[in-house]
Amino acid sequence: MLKYQQTATEIEAYIEQHALQQGDKLPVLDQLIRQFAVSKTTMTKALELLERKGTIFQVRGSGIFVRKTNRKGYIELFSTQGFKQNLVEHDIQSKVLSFELIPCPEEIIKNLGSASGEMVYAIKRIHYIDGNIMCLEESYYRQAIVPYLNREIVEQSIFEYLETALGLNIGFSDMYMHVGKLSDSIAQHLELKAGDPALTVETIFHLTNGRPFDYSVITYHYEHSQFVVQANGLYL
Repeated sequence: MLKYQQTATEIEAYIEQHALQQGDKLPVLDQLIRQFAVSKTTMTKALELLERKGTIFQVRGSGIFVRKTNRKGYIELFSTQGFKQNLVEHDIQSKVLSFELIPCPEEIIKNLGSASGEMVYAIKRIHYIDGNIMCLEESYYRQAIVPYLNREIVEQSIFEYLETALGLNIGFSDMYMHVGKLSDSIAQHLELKAGDPALTVETIFHLTNGRPFDYSVITYHYEHSQFVVQANGLYL
């Protein structure tokens, strides 16, 4: 975890410990810098991250205020921070179903912008929330950008490893969502029936330089998944 991410996590803990509510004001920037013993740059990036997550909002000339109003157990649908950081109040566990290095499947090439025959790490995992199946994840990482993964890393937070160990700068993502009916194979993994409803989210993750490095498909268990979307501004 990078320093600004750690600082953001510590600020969230501070908000929880002090039971701060919507609209409560946080200390001013200079006081936060002293309190968390970080540089101005680190604190600024931490606050920007929290603002993107919907935890706080900043008003020029007035200060920094608590915004986070998530209901317990709701997943921030557009977050790329990972389930463990997204659902800190829950027990999140993962089980690796398969992990292999393979030539990029033809149907995945267009999503990753990879060349034919390029090698990718193909990973299939089940994620659990408080002992219940939450979702099935199928991901493909380009070996040209992610040169090394092993099963131990895959069992933990892959993105944390990419940022801390490999020094990759994860930038933005494109998400495509649809609601449909489960196929036989996916239903078996989720311990549901074929034809049951499911939300499927396809995501292409890019580095800050725009290079796509991960294509992920997550299918959620309809009984154990709830979502929140926190938006900025008005949409007409």
